[in-house]
Amino acid sequence: MLVSGYGAAVLGTAMHVERELEALDRSNGWPQAYLEVGNQCHDYPYRVARAPENRPRNRYRDVSPYDHSRNDYINANFVMVEEAQRSYILTQGPLPNTCSHFWLMVWQQDSKAVIMLNRLVEKDSIKCSQYWPSSQGESLLFEEMGISVHMMGEDVGPYHTVRYLSLQNTMTGEARAISHFHYNNWPDFGVPESPASFLSFLFMVRESGCLSYERGPAVVHCSAGIGRSGTFALIDTCLVLMEKKEHPFSLNIRKVLVSLRKYRMGLIQTPEQLRFSYVAVIEGAKFLMGDENVRKKWKQLTTEDHARSYSFDSSPPPSGIISKKHKAFRLSDFSDLATRMPDSGEESSEGGTRKRGLDECKPGTSRDENPKVEGSNKTRFKRKRLNL
Repeated sequence: MLVSGYGAAVLGTAMHVERELEALDRSNGWPQAYLEVGNQCHDYPYRVARAPENRPRNRYRDVSPYDHSRNDYINANFVMVEEAQRSYILTQGPLPNTCSHFWLMVWQQDSKAVIMLNRLVEKDSIKCSQYWPSSQGESLLFEEMGISVHMMGEDVGPYHTVRYLSLQNTMTGEARAISHFHYNNWPDFGVPESPASFLSFLFMVRESGCLSYERGPAVVHCSAGIGRSGTFALIDTCLVLMEKKEHPFSLNIRKVLVSLRKYRMGLIQTPEQLRFSYVAVIEGAKFLMGDENVRKKWKQLTTEDHARSYSFDSSPPPSGIISKKHKAFRLSDFSDLATRMPDSGEESSEGGTRKRGLDECKPGTSRDENPKVEGSNKTRFKRKRLNL
């Protein structure tokens, strides 16, 4: 049965993406496809990042923010997709000496949410300093920036934690609510086991409204701010474009990635992450089309507590998803990522080696600028209890 309008566009685009994925799987073409993306990228200057005073603020030696899209000086870049009406700030996981800069950026850009895609420690290496208070009622004060962060509460699920923070300008007393979405099911050197939990997390973030173009850009980070963060931005952007495009062949995922890389170097670090992006876009399209098999499968792959964070039976779904039910279309089940890529190193142990782009696009190896244990140059902040 044929559908028209919105449903036909999503259906056609999803089938086109599926055919491309199947062809690359059959030919084992993902490494070459990944290299071709790199070959289409261009170098942009990042002189400010190389200044002596800024080098200690970079978590990785070979991951620098481009000058044309950076935010003052912090290892972060604005990433904008006008056609999708999406804007993000992609950044590295804060260092001890950059936590205050991180929160000042959130304040200055009027961001409503921080999206964290890594754990603090992965494979015995510190990937990010804890830049938020540890428990409800606690506060962090960054005196040099005139910023304080208060923990108001949190919801903990098996795959994610949502923290409700209050960011305050200590000079004026103005306070703003910040949502901290923390997805903790993305392993270092890999991708999530299936797209189900990730897409559930993504749609929860979308439902909050924090990705709306009318608001300040959401801050997205992992450790280096290019692998997992780039994958998040690519999948979200492609799903939005899928909803907007009328011609089924007009969505080119790799072309979108090349466009994103104009703003921040090296987004998506491995062929496996590129393939996962295709799989997640296909699964997301099934949900957009109201495929009940996908809804049931997502429930099976998530616990009751996790499902409560995003109601799969709710109508209408978030971010413009259609409420009208269309007949489910047939797409192969790629949820288990049966064809696995060899581990190719997303963001490695601090002080070790990590595959990254020698020219910001092509894979290579480099050494981290920072020591394995973040024990020096800690930023000055104080922990205190709120008087509740």
